[in-house]
Amino acid sequence: MSARRRQQVADLIRDNVSDVIQREMKDPRLGFVSITRVEMSPDLRYAKVFISVYAPDAQAKEALVALNNASGFVRRQIAPRLALRAIPEISFKLDRSMEHAETVARLLHQIEDEPRQPAEPLGAPPADAERMPE
Repeated sequence: MSARRRQQVADLIRDNVSDVIQREMKDPRLGFVSITRVEMSPDLRYAKVFISVYAPDAQAKEALVALNNASGFVRRQIAPRLALRAIPEISFKLDRSMEHAETVARLLHQIEDEPRQPAEPLGAPPADAERMPE
């Protein structure tokens, strides 16, 4: 299967799974769940759906458990919407890339906010070095 076709199917699954989670699932553990990306196997039989949860780590894990338990329901709901010969098996994974990006951004802001020391010219003695009498 071509990479373009896999990406098309992944986008289609992302949109439909997102719709099912938002409109048809009433589980309170799925408060602020968003789908970040979908990875398809080369034969289009398996889909890894990566989610981001805007909640503490414990609640994010609960949301992941709830989604993996409901993967059969999600698969049945999206089946009529997809024009595919076989509907892929769906598994949900936590996507930590947003947390990682936030950590990097915070560290960069800390570096930016630090007071800057004036740079010493190359080969010059340190500013605090004693001068030798001439």
